[in-house]
Amino acid sequence: MKNRKLLWHSRFAPWLFLLPTIIGLLVFRLIPIVWAFVLSFTQWSLLGSPNFVGLSNFIEAFNTEAFLQTFSNTIEFSLIYVVGSIIFGLFLAVLINIKIKSIAFFRAVIYLPVVTSAVAVGIVWNWILGPNIGLVHSILANLNITAPYWLGDPKLALTTVASVQVWKMAGYSMILFLSGLQGISAETLEAAIVDGASKVQRFFRITLPMLSPTVFFVLTVSIIDSFKNFELIYAMTKGGPQNSTNTLVYDVYLNAFVYYRVGYASAVAFVLLVFVGVLTLLNFYIKRHWAQPLE
Repeated sequence: MKNRKLLWHSRFAPWLFLLPTIIGLLVFRLIPIVWAFVLSFTQWSLLGSPNFVGLSNFIEAFNTEAFLQTFSNTIEFSLIYVVGSIIFGLFLAVLINIKIKSIAFFRAVIYLPVVTSAVAVGIVWNWILGPNIGLVHSILANLNITAPYWLGDPKLALTTVASVQVWKMAGYSMILFLSGLQGISAETLEAAIVDGASKVQRFFRITLPMLSPTVFFVLTVSIIDSFKNFELIYAMTKGGPQNSTNTLVYDVYLNAFVYYRVGYASAVAFVLLVFVGVLTLLNFYIKRHWAQPLE
């Protein structure tokens, strides 16, 4: 009898503990995703009943110049952010991969922007880059240099916002690269030193190849994170000027909660989902066939 009770508990106890998580995933993740997919084939303004329109939302999206510009902005933002976060994060990781007193403090300071509110970061950088009383404007004015209109020039605004995003999240990439650097065998580097390899040669021929799994992990995380850029754009530019900083995720917000075109917003969201999914799968394919750590 006791064995039967123990068998019953061993079978159902794990599911009992998993039940809250499963319910949360169903209610707050899976069901909303399915419902959003259904809404992408409808026309709905949050009032009344959705009207089925088939593929009209997707056809409209890819035949609208504003959407194509938004799609282009998203790719450009992603490229700047992904490349910048990898290069800057790796640079910081190499810089602080040393054993000195209080190094943990400097690591924490560099990581601090990651856990800072994106809205707060956007507001502060709005002040720093302001055209009249901004800190950068004042410094350049004292040097008799005319400061560009960082957030008001359509040619500069997207690059500026993406650079702020790189500054904010570089600490996260730094931590990941730091863990990879500390996992590299010290004996391998010491052998290279004995063989006469310079610091540059050791970095590009030993350290960087051995970091390839970490690089591709950071690449995957950065690609996914680059498309979640709503808060900073909302705080700094609200998609302007002239739609130059509008991205797919911000376009979803505009169409759903400003223009009340929920069906069209859902279609844009699924275009973004498919795009991110394809990039992630491509990244894993490349990793499997190319990025292998040195033995």
